[in-house]
Amino acid sequence: MPLPSKRLFYSLLLFSFIGLLATFWSALIDLWQLGLYALLIISSIDLLQLYLKQPIEVWRNVPSSLPLGVYRHIKLRVQNHSKYSQILQVYDHYPQSMEVEGLPVTLSVAPKVYADFEYQLIATERGRFIFPLVQIHLDSLLGFWQRNIKLDISNETRVYPNFAALSQYALLATDNNLSQMGIIKKRRRGEGQDFHQLREYRQGDALRQIDWKATARSLKLISREYQDERDQEIIFMLDCGHRMLAKDDELSHFDHTLNAILLLSYVALRQGDAVGLGTFSGESRWIAPRKGYHTIQRILNTIYDLQPSNESPDFSKAATDLMIRHKKRAFVIVLTNIRDEDSDDLLLAINLLRKRHLVLVSSLREKAIDNVLKQPVKKLPDAILNAATHQYLQYRKKAFEKLLHNGTNALETTPDHLSVELINAYLNIKSSGIL
Repeated sequence: MPLPSKRLFYSLLLFSFIGLLATFWSALIDLWQLGLYALLIISSIDLLQLYLKQPIEVWRNVPSSLPLGVYRHIKLRVQNHSKYSQILQVYDHYPQSMEVEGLPVTLSVAPKVYADFEYQLIATERGRFIFPLVQIHLDSLLGFWQRNIKLDISNETRVYPNFAALSQYALLATDNNLSQMGIIKKRRRGEGQDFHQLREYRQGDALRQIDWKATARSLKLISREYQDERDQEIIFMLDCGHRMLAKDDELSHFDHTLNAILLLSYVALRQGDAVGLGTFSGESRWIAPRKGYHTIQRILNTIYDLQPSNESPDFSKAATDLMIRHKKRAFVIVLTNIRDEDSDDLLLAINLLRKRHLVLVSSLREKAIDNVLKQPVKKLPDAILNAATHQYLQYRKKAFEKLLHNGTNALETTPDHLSVELINAYLNIKSSGIL
């Protein structure tokens, strides 16, 4: 249906005013009738001309993949096939989970040409999304009517974890630059398990490093240099339960965890290890450990649309599934948020996994808890909240200490420090040779 414009309403308002005056001044009646008939004829012709116009054609350029939480430009091209200039408003129907700046756009497009414009969009949720259509309000030639046109222009895009930030970290994730991220690489010269190369003796080398046969041949001291073992396997066990829905900043704990998985995967793959991933307490997904940088893309394609569920974590089932799926010894990293009620089930799962694997439990701590303790206690409700928070932390501490007393490798950290803490733990275990 056509939409009457403000210009048509103002014209009708004007003739209504003239009609009101005509009730007091009869000489205006003929003028009022003549003008009203003229407006009816002109607006009808204007409406007819609006529907006789040649259609508008629109193209949308959407990237096939978008990073989470980063502004990107969406480009549109509007083609005017008519012989006349056209004034129109363009509104793009973007997914509801995204935020935009720069819409709607009002354009005046000359005849037989096209106009390009763009708007900014930021994705606030990972997954697969559809841009279903473009809506246009097209003005008639005299501006009395608007035509509402919906063009079925569908584009699909996928929102991934912020791989731009991952690339930035990847540039730092080298032997020389890891320290800039707060990562401490403790391996000393000559230590390790796998033979790397022969080189000249350096001051500080242990006597056991000296290769006496090579020394006798070259008539100078030659040392053996070792490196950390390669070809080991790292498996992430990702809790997709309701606790990972917590949010301290723009990203949820779950999104922070995905970023940490991607970064540690990059570091581990550079070390020559294989990386795999399994999820539990929600949608179950599995990637068998593999080597090579293409593994990063496999992980991205597997987790980009993964969302935490409303389920509680079932550690025993997750451990049993992993023992069935994977027979070779691996370094298993359990990523979750521990509560005191998890102790018995989590310990059973860890003990089962430790029969074959080396296990590290990484527990996220909400920054909101720390913020509550920083608030001054002025009134009774403040005191009750503070006491309840301390009690919660005490229960949580007991659950964590049970893991440590059980001989389990475990760490607790806030989501924004998770990446650094995990990489430090991984490098320490690699250098110790216990895997």
